[in-house]
Amino acid sequence: MRRMIVESAGPFSTVQDNGRYGYQKYGIPPSGAMDEFAFQFANILVGNERNAAGIEITLAGFTVKFDGDFEIAVTGADLGATLNDHKMESWRSAHVRRGDILKFEKVKKGCRAYLCVNGGIDVPVVFGSRSTYTRIKVGGYCGRKLKKGDLLSIEEQRFSSSPMKVDLSTLSPVYSSRNTRVILGPESDKFSSDDLKRFLSSPYRLTAQSDRMGYRLEGPSLETKKKSHDIVSNAIVTGAIQVPANGQLIMMMVDHQTVGGYAKIATVVSADLPLLAQMKPGDEIHFERVSLEEAQNAYQKMQNILELMESNSRKKQNGKVFLVGIGKKMYSVKIRPLENTKR
Repeated sequence: MRRMIVESAGPFSTVQDNGRYGYQKYGIPPSGAMDEFAFQFANILVGNERNAAGIEITLAGFTVKFDGDFEIAVTGADLGATLNDHKMESWRSAHVRRGDILKFEKVKKGCRAYLCVNGGIDVPVVFGSRSTYTRIKVGGYCGRKLKKGDLLSIEEQRFSSSPMKVDLSTLSPVYSSRNTRVILGPESDKFSSDDLKRFLSSPYRLTAQSDRMGYRLEGPSLETKKKSHDIVSNAIVTGAIQVPANGQLIMMMVDHQTVGGYAKIATVVSADLPLLAQMKPGDEIHFERVSLEEAQNAYQKMQNILELMESNSRKKQNGKVFLVGIGKKMYSVKIRPLENTKR
């Protein structure tokens, strides 16, 4: 049996996949990886299906020892990853052997990194997902965040395709960008035109009262036309931006409650949720209004990158260069075979 041994868990490291859907009517949120793009990219790099369970590492302090030979990939935030005390290159595949130690030692950029292993982490499927939702102790490893001494079993790899090495010096998303696109609504009509302009033109700052459930923002106070922020409770989606009585914004993330009674001024487009996942307290954010069509096109571009990488992983079309888009930028991606690194 292939396993990983957690030697240090850091402040909040959990097993996640793409999330569980179809259970919000029972009060269970989707959960899953906060940075969908980085998580799925890591799985593709090691030849997994995109939904294979991996580890979401928040900030630093996570250390794992490998009890077997694996192909691994680290994506997302730069948390100072080292393999056997040597710098671990992110956004690529790497071969590790029994006894190797991977550490995440220092936050350099971003907030959440993803560790995926060929085969995926073997934890029970609960309500259709392996994702951890700690508030009710569902999914993941015993329904909780990881701690020192946990033994994580690894499934056998389901696909025969070789892992990839990708030139990503220019592809890694620029996590310092905070121009976050939103669609106004569903209750934006409850706010005056002046408040809508203030919302779209003012900087907001992420407060320390932020986690996987939601981000509390600090900035100009907003007020509804009738001076009442309460509405008849209705459904909440990831990225929804609520305005409670104090006028300070609350942005819903993947562990959000399933219904809410505060007016929602806007919703963050799905393509920009990965960037929000990399925010830390004190980071600044600006909102930009876009149309529904623009939001759909942005998400499709992100999915196109993942589908392209996945397709070429299966077909082993190595050495080709592709032009892809993330957000508003275009990047070249070169795919080449993974080389076994001798240390």
